[in-house]
Amino acid sequence: MHLGRDVTLYVGARLSMVAVVTLVLLMLNVPLLVALAVGVVVALPLSLFLFKGLRERVAAGLAVKQDRRRTEREKLRAELRGDTA
Repeated sequence: MHLGRDVTLYVGARLSMVAVVTLVLLMLNVPLLVALAVGVVVALPLSLFLFKGLRERVAAGLAVKQDRRRTEREKLRAELRGDTA
């Protein structure tokens, strides 16, 4: 798993979409702050659909990491209780 890479790609893709929407609005002579606000409101929910595969890879990677941490925590707690495995 490449969780760090996937998270970076997903965040970068979402921010890039905000930038693209903002730039398109700026080319239509919309004020910067309005264009940026609309870019955030439009692009971020839209990216949930457009980048679904990448989002699912990130979610799967986080689930694997969480399972690994849970297993390690249970093992540590068993060692602290004095249980032998």
